[in-house]
Amino acid sequence: QVQLVESGGGLVQPGGSLMLSCAASGITFSFYVMGWYRQAPGRQRELVAQINSDDNTNYGDSVKGRFTISRDNAKNTVYLQMNSLIPEDTAVYYCNAIKFRPTTAYWGQGTQVTVSS
Repeated sequence: QVQLVESGGGLVQPGGSLMLSCAASGITFSFYVMGWYRQAPGRQRELVAQINSDDNTNYGDSVKGRFTISRDNAKNTVYLQMNSLIPEDTAVYYCNAIKFRPTTAYWGQGTQVTVSS
């Protein structure tokens, strides 16, 4: 059974930092592009960052220069380091694993990040 388990969310003040982790099980981790998405109330889910098995990365425009995605294939874990957080970063953050041919995708249950003073 595939599981993606996120951790590290919480409440942080503007300008602060958080690191999210997503531990995967039940998949061959290195075969998957790993990503973080987020969804704020009343808004569509949006891409935050992705990383493939060659450590090539892709970021949403709103987080470039502030967030960093990384992965540890030995630990089957993907991380999201979030710096210089602003209230607009408040959302539920979801871990995603996807591979192609055939397309197979999995989601975590989400972790809440709240940026507020």
